[in-house]
Amino acid sequence: MVKNVLSFDFGASSGRAILGIYDGNALQLKEVHRFKNEPITLNDTLCWDIDKLFGEVKKVLKEIGKTTAIDSIGIDTWGVDFGLLDKDGKLTHNPVHYRDPRTEGLLEEVEESFSQEKLYELTGNQIIFFNTIFQLAYLKKYKEEELNKAESLLLMPDLFNYLLTGVKRAEETIASTTQLFDPYKKTWNEEIISKLDLPKSIFQQLVKPGEEIGTISRELAEELGIPQIPVVATTSHDTASAVVSVPAADEDFLFVSCGTWSLIGTELEQPIISKKSAAYNITNESGINGTTRFLKNVTGLWVLQETKKQFEKEGRNYSYDEITNLAENANAFGCFIDTDHPDFQLPGDMPSKIKEYAEKTNQQIPETDGEIFRTIYESLALKYRYVFEEIMECTSKQYKQVHIVGGGSQAEILCQMVANASNIEVLAGPVEATVIGNSAVQLISQNAIGSVSEARDVIKRSFDMKSYQPQQHEKWNAHYDDFKNILLGDSKGRL
Repeated sequence: MVKNVLSFDFGASSGRAILGIYDGNALQLKEVHRFKNEPITLNDTLCWDIDKLFGEVKKVLKEIGKTTAIDSIGIDTWGVDFGLLDKDGKLTHNPVHYRDPRTEGLLEEVEESFSQEKLYELTGNQIIFFNTIFQLAYLKKYKEEELNKAESLLLMPDLFNYLLTGVKRAEETIASTTQLFDPYKKTWNEEIISKLDLPKSIFQQLVKPGEEIGTISRELAEELGIPQIPVVATTSHDTASAVVSVPAADEDFLFVSCGTWSLIGTELEQPIISKKSAAYNITNESGINGTTRFLKNVTGLWVLQETKKQFEKEGRNYSYDEITNLAENANAFGCFIDTDHPDFQLPGDMPSKIKEYAEKTNQQIPETDGEIFRTIYESLALKYRYVFEEIMECTSKQYKQVHIVGGGSQAEILCQMVANASNIEVLAGPVEATVIGNSAVQLISQNAIGSVSEARDVIKRSFDMKSYQPQQHEKWNAHYDDFKNILLGDSKGRL
């Protein structure tokens, strides 16, 4: 019997509704609707446009309900952001967007109760100023009355699930991004919540990925003219869904979920929380079946995307095939950049920033467009190797393959460079990793697929993947120390 599952994926700039069609052998995707997901400013605060976004969800359900029987719905978003509900179940305020600057300086506030080392020890989360813990610390300090009025806290996928069903739950993978979650017990960390004097009652009952939350409420079903479709708490954190899609065998594997950002890591049975993992700023987040996603967030294709935009402003409209051709024909290993350096984090004239960085690090300045593109690709490939080595050092494991999933898996030049730089086979694909993982968890929830291992076999059969074998590793290895010196700064302190 064919199963139709509907996945809503809320990304950094857009949202998508994708229908997953499973015939018992292969999974097929069909894009139903795509819409903008842009924050709005309310009272000088950057917020989620929740009314607009839920309106898009309802629009999709109303339209698709005319032609297709949907077996379940699953929603994923990025982590840390949340909405607060009052005693009547209404939002006290639009959910605040993590890019709002309100949490600046709150790290020091929380450190009065917990050192950064202790926070990492308790949660396994890398310390990032916009984590949920710091957003709540802001409310506690500056808007305590609003916090005290709240009866419930719902992270963004849980909030969408509530708006659909009227049921309040907290799904584990998204909860694990808050820095308020115990990565061993898979529960809310009561020690942190209590010591920060946060209201314990607002934190909802936790559910595992794949649990059915409920069905679309009767009122909403009647409004839209559709049945009361089951809503599944999928792997609600988008990276957790992407990792489910990694078409690996049962052995250990590395993954790169590659887009504007790159999430680089591995899947473990237990967290690794050590001085070494803390020093490398590697995070532990929950995955499917109680696993841990041991990963690091680094810049992905952002620098390339911004460079492409700048050249377009200057009248040079390169396709990605043309970019690849230019990079392949440019001089190799002329210049390296740390793509995570603050110089490259804001939008702007990225080619000029790269040239300025090369000058201040006493490197050859890339002059042609091809040299700039090649600098970016080579630097990304070497940064990936650097993070792979950090992960291998922490896990005491060697890996035979790295899986690159997401949009970046289409960049053949990058995939080959990663294989060359790291001397490891790269398996690229699937492209729509997050939606595929979301769909797979829904199908497991319905017993249409028996396990994660079986789901990954289905994904292998259903989507194209390409293998890249290492080439010319000796040449790449000869320049790796030069790249590491750029990352770490040399003895002259030129960075």
